[in-house]
Amino acid sequence: MILRVLKSGAMTTAQSERQRVGGETPGMNGVINKRQLVLQELGDKWANTYVVTVFRNLATIEFAEGELVVASMQFRTHEYNGQTYMDVVANEIVRLK
Repeated sequence: MILRVLKSGAMTTAQSERQRVGGETPGMNGVINKRQLVLQELGDKWANTYVVTVFRNLATIEFAEGELVVASMQFRTHEYNGQTYMDVVANEIVRLK
């Protein structure tokens, strides 16, 4: 999907709850990089907008406001305290030139 970057948040770190089979990934120490992006489909100002989370190496990339990207996203739901929440995670983002 081709999207426009509306906002790129600051990179933070998060405690990883997952472990690789056979133990932690070397050098990870249970902490991963995390960043939130606001991405909008092409079109007018009412085009669909997504708050997307990127992890690990992808979170280290700075994206500029207005930049066009191609993103592969997963839409996941989880339940917490009886409420259902949706997470949007980008597995891959490629800049368009």
